[in-house]
Amino acid sequence: MNFRPPLASRLAPAPLAFFRATRLFLPLLTMSAATAAVASHEFFIGTYTKTTSRGIYAATLDATTGALSAPVLAAETVNPTFLALHPNGRVLYALRELAQAGGAISAHAIEPATGKLTPLNEQASGGASLTHLAIDATGRALVAVSYAAAYTVAFPLEADGRVSPPQPLLLHQGPPGPNPTRQDKPHAHSVTLSPDNRFAFVADLGLDRVFSYRLDSATATLTPNDPPFIPITPGAGPRHSKFSPDSRFYYVLDEIDGSVTVCAYDALRGTGTPIQHISTLPPGFKITDPDRAAEVRIHPNGKFLYASNRGHDSLTVFAIDPATGKLTTVEFAPCGGKAPRNFALTPDGAWLVCAHQDSDTLCSFRVDPATGQLTRIPGTIAVPMPVCVLFKN
Repeated sequence: MNFRPPLASRLAPAPLAFFRATRLFLPLLTMSAATAAVASHEFFIGTYTKTTSRGIYAATLDATTGALSAPVLAAETVNPTFLALHPNGRVLYALRELAQAGGAISAHAIEPATGKLTPLNEQASGGASLTHLAIDATGRALVAVSYAAAYTVAFPLEADGRVSPPQPLLLHQGPPGPNPTRQDKPHAHSVTLSPDNRFAFVADLGLDRVFSYRLDSATATLTPNDPPFIPITPGAGPRHSKFSPDSRFYYVLDEIDGSVTVCAYDALRGTGTPIQHISTLPPGFKITDPDRAAEVRIHPNGKFLYASNRGHDSLTVFAIDPATGKLTTVEFAPCGGKAPRNFALTPDGAWLVCAHQDSDTLCSFRVDPATGQLTRIPGTIAVPMPVCVLFKN
């Protein structure tokens, strides 16, 4: 079970705007407390603002039909790509890919009644542009990584959710992988926190390693673990990762060769042992540069794993063996657009929303709870260059 410590004793009283927003939030998104039936799922969309996007967008998914609402602009900002929520649900964080100005994290107070975001503050990382981020379970630390400069960095978070100045950068080092085009040097691609909140795992595409850091959430500090990394198949190019709900297995999506590496996870030591390497693409499919795996998710029931494939433009569904953690391919479902950069499951696992970076659209799927298979819901919504889909818990 995921470690989610209570926050009330550690968080300062919320600003008045938060209390006003809370009074308006429940009638909008849920039915009465007596039924506790969710009428819709709100989600945020991170984007590149290279074309016509203006920042972070908000939309909802109808919990009965799966239909998506027209998106609204929630915050106007430059290149707010990947997003993360504070455990209290009242603050949204966005990393800003600012190639010239360097990496930065922005914090936004959420107005649930409208989906609008109010800026709290922004903090520079002290290095090159950032790529991915995660918030620890106590809400005290934010961890981010940089693909371009190959570093991991932790930011302390204040009681009201504001971002404090970062800790020193942790630079990645090691021999590059065998792909000279994609693995010319270290490339830290994502960070995933362990279910017990003790470790931060950073997938490095350039080195074919997943680095393991010990996390002290009280001080927002990271120290290399022992052993310091999980070795991945040479040339695979680890990109994103997820834990099984029971914490027994750790799944690494490999971008370059389009695969998933399954690891048996040792929660005490914070390390993993690879036990399976399985393709996300159909047999015989020839991988070209655009055909790169992008995102991985695990169903809340722990029975299914999903991966997206750019170029092939598909979502791969795997069944998870409950005893061994190994994967069996269920289907390759067309994703409904071009370049499925990111997708997410609703908190109840009933629906999936996929974002297509190159066709500027999002669409939804019904998830079969017995087989994990996906059924496309007709219709799309338009958002320029969507990069991240984040449901509000």
